[in-house]
Amino acid sequence: MSWFTLSPLDVWMFRDAKPFAPGERAWANSGFPPSGHTLAGAILAHLGQPATLRLCGPFLCWDEQLYFPGPLHLYQGSPLVPIPWLEEGHSYDGYRWDPTRPAPLVAAAPEEERPSSKQKAAGYLPFQAVQTALQGKGWDLEQAVKSPWVAEVRPHNTLQAGKRQVREAEGYFVETCIRLQPGWSLALSIECWDPDRETWDPLPLKQEVVVRLGGEGHGALLSPCPKLGEQWQALQELSRQTFRQGQRSLAYLVTPGVFIKKVDGRSLCRAWPWEWRLVTPHPAHSLTGPLVSVATGKPVPISGRLRVDSLTEPRKTSLPAPQVFAAPPGSIYYLEHPAPLAQDEPELENGRLNVFHRWRLLGYSELLWLPWAH
Repeated sequence: MSWFTLSPLDVWMFRDAKPFAPGERAWANSGFPPSGHTLAGAILAHLGQPATLRLCGPFLCWDEQLYFPGPLHLYQGSPLVPIPWLEEGHSYDGYRWDPTRPAPLVAAAPEEERPSSKQKAAGYLPFQAVQTALQGKGWDLEQAVKSPWVAEVRPHNTLQAGKRQVREAEGYFVETCIRLQPGWSLALSIECWDPDRETWDPLPLKQEVVVRLGGEGHGALLSPCPKLGEQWQALQELSRQTFRQGQRSLAYLVTPGVFIKKVDGRSLCRAWPWEWRLVTPHPAHSLTGPLVSVATGKPVPISGRLRVDSLTEPRKTSLPAPQVFAAPPGSIYYLEHPAPLAQDEPELENGRLNVFHRWRLLGYSELLWLPWAH
């Protein structure tokens, strides 16, 4: 894997989701960190030729150190516990819930035994803190930092020629842009598929280059950073070790999770993988699986692009793809034993191509596994 940093040369505008939301009037928000579609588009534009990419990330980076989104299963610094995993005699022991839904999460420790409510919120955690958590030693929130960017407001309008009035065709709207704090950058791994050798090769980039990233012609400095690969490899080894043990574990989502399934001809998204069945039996779903509970947050809207054959030009045309809603980074999944993702496999059991594997190639649904050590 070849790792790089993307350092801003100016502010960034990422109008990846639906630009205008009801109630926001003429405001267009910027999603951050940018989606895998946006990053892949910037890299392909720099290469200037068609290529199949495999991304890992994006994450945040400071001083050649990876930073990951804080986990969403912490309450006052302590992890929430699914009711089925509570000790006997707990006040919630015997509590009943809808078995067609993930089990509720509760605070296992009495309030007087929990850390102070003023405990620092887990905005982003450095590599060392995540490494410690993957070793089963808990989350060190003292190392957490707040989101290292600010949103700035930029008006957009075009005046009529010779007049001081806004053109009706352009209108007027206000857009928010992202400004990273000094010293911070994005980090991601980029690989290219070699069809002749049928293998993934590192992106052939040995020095810094400027790529266009986001709207309004803003750019970024793409720089090789091998040190990040060593950190990611260390986390992957701990994650694979937990997966092989096959015991109670937590799946930590570090990039937006896109989980789609066709239901009655419609594509539906939800916050956890469709192939992970619930562990609780119920007549509505006779088959059971390893999933016990889910700690997640507000979904992340993602608007991708489709490349289709053009009727008028020899090259393919880029069209907007249907919008999807991803589980936010930091989501935590409680499982009786680790389970793979169906989208990890490039082919289905019948030998056909797995169309959902493209989401993994763009860096979505990246999971790290850690042991349950409550």
